Amino acid sequence: RDDVESRGLGDVYKRQRRHCGYAGCLCIHRCHLRLRKAKEMAITVKSAREIELMRESCKLLADVFQNMERAVKPGMSTMDINILGDKLIRGHGCIPNFLHYNGYPASICVSVNDEVVHGIPMKHHILQEGDIVSLDAGLIYKGYHSDMARTIAVGEVSEEAKLLMERTRQSFFEGIKYAKDGNHLHDISNAIDAYISQFGYGIVRDLVGHGIGTALHEDPQIPNFAQKRKGPRLQAGMTLAIEPMINIGRPDVVWLDDDWTVVTEDGSLSAHYENTILITDGEPEILTLY
Repeated sequence: RDDVESRGLGDVYKRQRRHCGYAGCLCIHRCHLRLRKAKEMAITVKSAREIELMRESCKLLADVFQNMERAVKPGMSTMDINILGDKLIRGHGCIPNFLHYNGYPASICVSVNDEVVHGIPMKHHILQEGDIVSLDAGLIYKGYHSDMARTIAVGEVSEEAKLLMERTRQSFFEGIKYAKDGNHLHDISNAIDAYISQFGYGIVRDLVGHGIGTALHEDPQIPNFAQKRKGPRLQAGMTLAIEPMINIGRPDVVWLDDDWTVVTEDGSLSAHYENTILITDGEPEILTLY
């Protein structure tokens, strides 16, 4: 039941909208058309030149995130973060790839506490001491995309929030132990699930990771929960955005009336950790790490 094909990773019909299931995917309408081609996945393998461009794109994005993380503090608005992130991206001579992507109105997704992904920055949404805030963004450098996400503590946060953030981050590293040439995609999914399940957290199932390159969202879809099937074989040169989204409570999520913000159904805290990685002949290379 939990394998990609049986769940569809896009059979989630919220408010009669069809969503493709990509965590970073900011599309709301008609994305279900991608699912018709799910069995004909075309996973791109990058050339040496393309890999160098991806590295630079990701290096610049990591710098943006490092500066945004340093700036986060109580009293900031979520719009303040968006304005800063947009300025940093453009300061590198790059384009924010989330802005206007299928109509998304901002450069940085800013999601607070029970907001899982795609929170829309607002002037009146002020960060408070003890909040956790998830930042998700990407940029385009010479035609090549990068994508990453981090959940950040706003001042001093609760012990349960700290553990959620730490464990969400660690689940990414548990998963990429299997991100090697010759292994299968769902080895990553199964490892993330095995690590997180011991804590009783909910792994978001309606949103997944994705391939990335000359498009923000490429094949394959990368679930963060256990799969019965192996999935495609990994090859050196593939670039993937792996992004566990973990809830303290149940895995269920809902879309708010703004058509973008995804929240936990039970109101529990959620954390998000994402990097763009490169499959190599040896250990995976984390392109957006800082």
